[in-house]
Amino acid sequence: MLHAEGLKKSYGALNVLKGVDLEIRKGEVIAIVGASGAGKSTLLHILGTLDKPDAGKVELNGRDVFSQSSKSLADFRNQNLGFVFQFHNLLPEFSALENVMIPGWIAKKDNVKIKARANQLLSTLGLEPRADHKPSELSGGEQQRVAVARALINEPALIFADEPSGNLDSNNARDLHQLFFKLRDEFNQTFVIVTHNQEFAAMTDRKLEIKDGRMQGK
Repeated sequence: MLHAEGLKKSYGALNVLKGVDLEIRKGEVIAIVGASGAGKSTLLHILGTLDKPDAGKVELNGRDVFSQSSKSLADFRNQNLGFVFQFHNLLPEFSALENVMIPGWIAKKDNVKIKARANQLLSTLGLEPRADHKPSELSGGEQQRVAVARALINEPALIFADEPSGNLDSNNARDLHQLFFKLRDEFNQTFVIVTHNQEFAAMTDRKLEIKDGRMQGK
């Protein structure tokens, strides 16, 4: 599904990635672990096309993602990839429902269909009664589930998550981790998740470690 080969990335004299190879299969939940500064988030941003490598390539379903123009790449990202970050990144002036709908609006999809799908996702994630609430009226766990629904709205091939439970208490973190597996089982959804949570990493289909700029494990 996703194939990355020879990924290198440096910032000045600091070599962060030194030739990372990676294969991701559909329906997998993959954890990427490693020490702080090992390059986990850098790798995730490159795989998610938010940053470009200095060398190497990323292919999704056989398509070289970085061969596109900047505009085509942005459209490709919106339609094929979803993102969940540690601090939710919800827009405070919008309701939970509206936050979930935003990627659909950007993709210029039919508003009625997008609203119906957003409501369906919120219902699936146990948030239907909170649809009209602003982020400030939601708990941390609820905000993160809204972020997951937003990531799912355009039916992406892949969802990338960067420390998604890092800002949650242990109970909410556990619920979020179980949600990823539920979505994998029910929708065959694929997740690549950067995490420091070793308990969660051990539960995933594969745990990959970045060490000294290279990928350990298969």
